[in-house]
Amino acid sequence: MSAVFQPVQRRLTVEAYHDLARTGHLGEDDRVELIEGLLIEMAPIGHPHMTIVNRLTRLLVRAVGDDAVVSVQNPVTLPPFSEPQPDVVLLAPRFIDVSAGRPGARDVLLLIEVSDRSLAYDRGIKRALYAREGIAEFWIVDVGAARIEVCRRPGSSGYGQHLAFGRGQTVTVEALEAVKVSVDDVFGDLPAG
Repeated sequence: MSAVFQPVQRRLTVEAYHDLARTGHLGEDDRVELIEGLLIEMAPIGHPHMTIVNRLTRLLVRAVGDDAVVSVQNPVTLPPFSEPQPDVVLLAPRFIDVSAGRPGARDVLLLIEVSDRSLAYDRGIKRALYAREGIAEFWIVDVGAARIEVCRRPGSSGYGQHLAFGRGQTVTVEALEAVKVSVDDVFGDLPAG
């Protein structure tokens, strides 16, 4: 009796993902990211999402000065199988120079995902990935609830600390204690829900 064929799913490595771009199979306008070896189509950017990313960018650029680089919708390399494109990342200051290369988990001071349509995905797959990779601080900016969920103390089984901040509260970036973000400044006049 012959063995029954069992298909095997093959995951892309970060290198193979980069090769797809180099050979023209993926273009700059393709809204995909590599998560756990799979090409994932990213959700379209809606108006509230765009507004909040712009506000966060402005607030963080002003707050961090030369103590960090604010990277907006750029990749973070998590070899061998992931290269997400978070909405906003605070990186070590050396990433102002091209010689710094591609940032990885150890270079991230804060990683932020703005979630309107992608909340379950960001709380599930993305949060687990970021914790496992050692991203020290991860924020989910929940557009519908007008709150910021803060995850700290990463480990192989997830984040050990989960905090939530709503209107009237301020969040401090743990790696840069002088950097404080007002939830009201992030959401402004956007209605909750």
